[in-house]
Amino acid sequence: MTPGVEPVVRAARFALAHAPNLVFAGSKPRRELAQRGRDLRDRLRAHLREFGAAVEYPPAQVMLGNLAPEALWACPRPWHRSPCAGARAEGPAGVLIDEPSLHAWLARGDAAKLVTLADDYAVELAGRLDGVQVATRPHARLEKALTEGAEPLHGPGDRLVGLVASGHEADEALTGAVVLENLAAKVTGALALRRLLDEVRPEEPVDFLLGSGEEAIGDRYQRGGGNLAKAVGELAGLRGAGGADVKAFCAGPVHALIVAGALVRSGLYRRVVVLAGGSLAKLGMKCLGHLAAGYPILEDLLVGMAVDVVADDGVSPRLRLDGAATLRLGDGDAPHQIAQALTVAPLRRLGWRLSDVDRFAVELHDPDVTEPAGSGNVPANNYRIIAALAAQAGEIDRADMPAFERAHGLPGFSPTQGHIASAVPYLPHAIAGLTKGPLRRVQLIAKGSLFLGRMTTMGDGASVVLERNRG
Repeated sequence: MTPGVEPVVRAARFALAHAPNLVFAGSKPRRELAQRGRDLRDRLRAHLREFGAAVEYPPAQVMLGNLAPEALWACPRPWHRSPCAGARAEGPAGVLIDEPSLHAWLARGDAAKLVTLADDYAVELAGRLDGVQVATRPHARLEKALTEGAEPLHGPGDRLVGLVASGHEADEALTGAVVLENLAAKVTGALALRRLLDEVRPEEPVDFLLGSGEEAIGDRYQRGGGNLAKAVGELAGLRGAGGADVKAFCAGPVHALIVAGALVRSGLYRRVVVLAGGSLAKLGMKCLGHLAAGYPILEDLLVGMAVDVVADDGVSPRLRLDGAATLRLGDGDAPHQIAQALTVAPLRRLGWRLSDVDRFAVELHDPDVTEPAGSGNVPANNYRIIAALAAQAGEIDRADMPAFERAHGLPGFSPTQGHIASAVPYLPHAIAGLTKGPLRRVQLIAKGSLFLGRMTTMGDGASVVLERNRG
């Protein structure tokens, strides 16, 4: 071991999967459909996006690295009415796959052989399956399996194209619905990891994987036992790496970045990848608001991520562990208390002002998704609080708060995948800005909702600073 080597963040990649027909399996749509029935299903189906519309959506192009986040300020909203000309389904930050490709990957990643495809659909997917053997059945037998508790897979026009069977007939943690959620997370995480490994030093071994998603992998005896990280690594074709999961709701990825940096700093590992898969349960969360506003259902993307944390290479942005912070017991959960603990305190510890940070990356939820449902513009609200703290500290005048928000903040552009939206979508842009662009420092700030587990009333959060490498 060689302790004392500074950690850097070398690269980040995202895998977006367009999954409009999985919207019906999202937690909110599933509950609403159980109450409202066919009429709501027909309305939702009429508002699903085609793949081309998902690709042309400006925030998706930002996620893929084809468009700078700041360009969204000049793009008229709602953004689905301002499609990007010449949009591509891949870019320097990742790839966006269509739903048939996702279905093929679900079959590829199905280690327990619980996925079955319709006979005719399997023929259509043959080129995408690349020789992977998958069980097939005629439609009549698929329909029968659905009456026995299997989870359906649908295609356009409500066509039944397959199903996911339960992992155990008497285990509520292994129902077809839960297995599908976990399989979707595994697949999207593996796609992001594979993209990273193909593009960034493929000859260099990965020592350890840190999963940071929100899924609860397990069975009835250990519902959230976890370690999806190793399953993701296996599907991505990785060999020789260990792995474990870090769980902290939406703050998980930033917590995991801090842990990854500490593992590298200690000398235990030289290359650690922080990864996460998409959250199927969050598809269509704001669907009723989108229907009321006449919007398409914008929450139709699953997002996986992979972030490369390595020993200092003299180029990549430094992960300033001395600028890391977590929301501690007793810090308080009011927005200004969280901002004080995660934003101000670590910067003061380093002797910096708020204005010494070029960009704050916070909860980067797409406002076109959240505003129609009454959740407001989440990143804008966060930047308002940070600007107010700068004014309170005498760094700026109150009249300069809007200018501070624009100069140091970002428009929201992330799919509302919770753990994905909290800070990390900016990583590819931050790395580029800190290596080839004008940025000197970026602070990543993530918040989490520990109270969702009903074990506490507390929230959570973590932050860390990325700084230009002085070589």
